[in-house]
Amino acid sequence: MKYILPLFAFVAAVICPAADAPRVNRGSLRPVEMSLDNRISRLWQDNALTLVGQTRGVYLDGYGAVFSAEVNTVQFATNPMHPTPSKDELVLMKKKQIDRVPELTTELKKALVDSAASLDPLGPSDNVVISVILDHYSWEDKGSLPTQITLQAQKSKLLDVKRNNGAGMDLAIKVVKE
Repeated sequence: MKYILPLFAFVAAVICPAADAPRVNRGSLRPVEMSLDNRISRLWQDNALTLVGQTRGVYLDGYGAVFSAEVNTVQFATNPMHPTPSKDELVLMKKKQIDRVPELTTELKKALVDSAASLDPLGPSDNVVISVILDHYSWEDKGSLPTQITLQAQKSKLLDVKRNNGAGMDLAIKVVKE
């Protein structure tokens, strides 16, 4: 009798293994990284250096997938004869940056929705996050511009948005601009 209980526990463990959270590996994250890189790089035709480096994604067990990128909203070509922009150029740059932050945010929301659909191993309650650091020149007035934009939502809510052709996107996605 004393051997039956341990034997029963062993058989139960073999037949019914513990349910582990879905594991998201680099192979699952890489297509999302590449897709985000392509989206960001194509945002503005006048800025060949929109994306600074490559997007990186990590999976945090019990939380979800987090992707980070660095973006330069406005490119200024410096050279030894023109190392900093004039006051007029600074005004134009600032206006362009202010105009581009909402464009970038909208594109990141779409990317967040699309990425949830391609992250199959992620559980429905896992989060998907995109955090973008906005690159700034040392001489520019950062004033009202954010230095980081972070978008976050639960995978199941993002999939609902995708099924509803974008309806409810603003309610499902939390956006923080710092």
